[in-house]
Formats: sequence, C-alpha cells, structure tokens
Amino acid sequence: MANIDSISPLAPEGFPTLPAIQGVEFSAVAAGVKYQGRKDVTLIRLAEGSSVAGTFTRSATRSANVLDCQKKIGLDSDEGAAFIINSGNSNAFTGRAGEGSVTAISESVAQATGLPANRVFTSSTGVIGERLPHDRITAKVNELVEGLDPNNIEDAANGIRTTDTFAKGAGKTFEIDGKPVKISGIAKGSGMIAPDMATMLVYIFTDAKVERALLQEILSSLTDVTFNCITVDSDTSTSDTLLLGATGASGVEVTDAEGSFTEALHEVMQELSHLVVKDGEGATKFIEIQVTGAKTDADAHTHGMAIANSPLVKTAVAGEDPNWGRVVMAIGKSGAAADRDLLSIRFGDITVAEKGWVSEGYSEDAAAEYMKQQELVIGVDLGLADGKATVWTCDLTHGYISINADYRS
Repeated sequence: MANIDSISPLAPEGFPTLPAIQGVEFSAVAAGVKYQGRKDVTLIRLAEGSSVAGTFTRSATRSANVLDCQKKIGLDSDEGAAFIINSGNSNAFTGRAGEGSVTAISESVAQATGLPANRVFTSSTGVIGERLPHDRITAKVNELVEGLDPNNIEDAANGIRTTDTFAKGAGKTFEIDGKPVKISGIAKGSGMIAPDMATMLVYIFTDAKVERALLQEILSSLTDVTFNCITVDSDTSTSDTLLLGATGASGVEVTDAEGSFTEALHEVMQELSHLVVKDGEGATKFIEIQVTGAKTDADAHTHGMAIANSPLVKTAVAGEDPNWGRVVMAIGKSGAAADRDLLSIRFGDITVAEKGWVSEGYSEDAAAEYMKQQELVIGVDLGLADGKATVWTCDLTHGYISINADYRS
C-alpha cells in the first residue's frame, strides 16, 4: 500500500482554513475497514431544508453505492440529508452483497440521525471486488453521530483518503447583493483519475438557498469544465461521486444559473480538481494543457485529453525533456480534426513549433530549463477555427508504478 506519509511535492502547505457552513456537521472515526490506526469512515449531516445535487461516474461497472445515490439524488425533500463515506474498500463488483451493504449502512445512519433512509447517501472508495465489511461501519455510526461538529471538516477530509498523500479542501466567502455567502468543499483522489468523472469523491457545501433542480443544473455544467477536465492515468473509477449540499442558512436565494454563485462554485471546484491532479500518484509536475484553434470545443477537449493521457508525453515531462514531437504524436492520434501544416506548439511562453515546423527562434536549452519547473503549460493552436479547451494532468513517474504494483498488499 502507498506510503501516505510521503507527501506529494506539489501539495499545498497544510489544510486550508475553510469557512464553516451553517447547517453542516462533520465527524470521522477509525473503523478498520482496511486501514489500521487511521480514520477511515466519515459522516456528514446536513440540516433540515437542505437541497442536494450530484454527479457520478458513467462507468458501466459502477458500485452499488453510486447506483443507490443516483436513485436518490432526484428526490425533493426538506428533511435534511446525511453523507457517509468509507475508504479502503470500494464496495464495487460485489453483486448483491454490495447492495446489502448499502442498505445496512443507510438504515443504520437513518436510525441514528432520524432521517429517512432515502436521504442517506453512501460512498465507498478503495479496493474493487472485495466484500465490504459493513458491520465495522455500522458499529461506529452512533460514535459518528455523537462526534458531529461544524468545525470537523479537516477530519472529514482525512477520513476519505486512500492513496492520497494529503487532505484536500477549498472554500470561498463572497457576496450576493451585499450579503455574505460561503462555500466549502473537500475531495479525495490520487489515482484512477480520468473523466467520467475520475477515482474521486467530492463533497461541497454552501449556505446559499438553491432549489434542487437549479443546483443540479449548475453542478452538472461546472463538472464538465472542472472534474471532467482532469486526468492522472486515463482510468475511470467505479465509484466517482460528487455531492453538493445547499443548506439555505444564509437566507440568500440563488435563482439563476449565471452570476456570482456559479462563479464562486466554479473557483472552488476547479481548485479541488487541481488538488487531485497535484496529488496524482507519483506526480512531480502539474501540467496545464491549453488547446485553441480547434474546429469545436469538443475537438479541443479531445486533443487536450489525448496529450494529457499520453504516457510518452507524461514521461517526457517527468524527465524534463521538451520533446514536442510527442505532443505532435498525441494530436495526430486523437481522432479530432487537425492539420499538420497549421499546428503550433508552445511550452510556457516558448514557441517550439509553428505552422507545422520547428520555430525559427526555438532554443532547446531554454525549453529544457523551462521543463524544470513544477507547474508547466503546454499550449497548442490547431489553426482551424475558434474551438478551445483547457485540461490538467501530471507527469508519469516510477512512483506511480510503485504505488499501484502493490495496491492490494
């Protein structure tokens, strides 16, 4: 198993101070689901009147937890909600046993909190194909409820980690019509990261008042430009879940998908998605890929993901080699429209190729020096039209192999 004491070199300095969201409480305990001596089960309770939206993996082998959440997410209810998450076991590919685990956990949380079982959303992350020892979780539910506290968000962020080397959080306080509104969120993710959505669990909370259908509309649109634009290793998880809860405690009502609420939520979601990439298994470089000049935005995204998912591009970045030929290769194989003789490529501000050929002023030494930075930009212009997209990834190192070669041990 990965050594989570070895923190990613791209990690921020400590867990951020996040604004407390009135109407949301957190708790985390050690239940020994897989890991020993660390918190591995998290409970989050949302107050009465909260609305909940969600987006999930599109994997054909998605877990029992995801399928259950998808059934519940469209429910309009004023009864509040609870999220319970375990790490170490994904409860995926476990047949009827998986469904039974979800039911047992949901009913246990419902009984302890007074919520109906259809307002309990479960998530599991970790090893696939092993039965979830859900009795270890249900045995801790009363302790979790007793420990609920609005200031325990960092504990919650730690409780959902698997191979993550650091707890991930992001938040923002802003104003709508001169009144303060808060957003805070936590995420886990390190490997098996690729759309749709990625091995990610994400939980975001706001004290804004947002009707469920509108909350879902906003969340779905922002997922496409944040969590569906990151990749670590091109592998899509069985368990990806993003839940967004709006308590309404601020009294500030959001009635439109455009405006400051959506902008602020976009910032929080983008920050969380970047933190997932920065904790990519074995990662030493954070890479932003900017694609412009494509026939369509969809084509631009296809090109961007082809570059981001290329092992040859990612290993070149790990070796600090400005091998722009590998970018050309990735564009050529993507399947989206491209014209070799119109293509331009840059590393940061250094133009390395333009209109199908190496740039006249290109300096290999300058490009090699740029590649030593921890955060890099690869720019590609197709020269075809106005389509554009930005995606994010990390390099591919020996560390990724070391982590995943013995993941189940």
